[in-house]
Amino acid sequence: MPTATHVESHFTASASVRDVVIGMADGLTVPFALAAGITGAVAASANATRLVVTAGLAEIAAGSIAMGLGGYLAAKTDSEHYASEREREIRETVELPDVETEEVAKVFREYGLSDMQMAPVVQAICGNQKNWVDFMMRFELGLEPPEPGRASRSAVTIAVSYVVGGLIPLAPYMSLANVISALWFSVAITLLALAVFGFVKSRFTDISPWKGAFQTVVTGGIAAAAAFGLARLVS
Repeated sequence: MPTATHVESHFTASASVRDVVIGMADGLTVPFALAAGITGAVAASANATRLVVTAGLAEIAAGSIAMGLGGYLAAKTDSEHYASEREREIRETVELPDVETEEVAKVFREYGLSDMQMAPVVQAICGNQKNWVDFMMRFELGLEPPEPGRASRSAVTIAVSYVVGGLIPLAPYMSLANVISALWFSVAITLLALAVFGFVKSRFTDISPWKGAFQTVVTGGIAAAAAFGLARLVS
């Protein structure tokens, strides 16, 4: 009797995908809110669109650098932390072999294995220092080896994603002379971009795409409305 093939579907997005999400999410939201806020403050000015574009481009430049640097430092810190913990584990397998062997056994004991069942496995793991240290890093500390060059790739990916996302709400101000018309076009295309972004991101994370789209639209819309209202209030 034929049986259906079992296919497991799990989200295994790479770190680069997460970097795109981080950069694009902030890139769409922050310049959008800034442009709306400045529009509310300078709507009566003769060169209002020029002011919005100038301020928006300055924010995108500063924001992309700050976000990229943040991604670089975060990845670099993770790499340094992994190296430090690995050196400590290597030292402990030499200086405290009995303690480290018991820690290996403890991992299997938590899965319900008896001492007799785990003995040959523990012996095989502890018989090779590299495998021993690898095991401790993953199962005791929950750390995975960092990807080579991860810090630089993270910085570039986040920064570029931020720039791409930030130019979307700013585009209408670059092509329209009337700042209020540009604002409404910016609202329309940015909310659409946020919806698409939330939809696609949710497909990757295996949650309701429509829920994800709604959440990102609401978040971006509230940020822009708050900035616009505050600017009009104080201007």
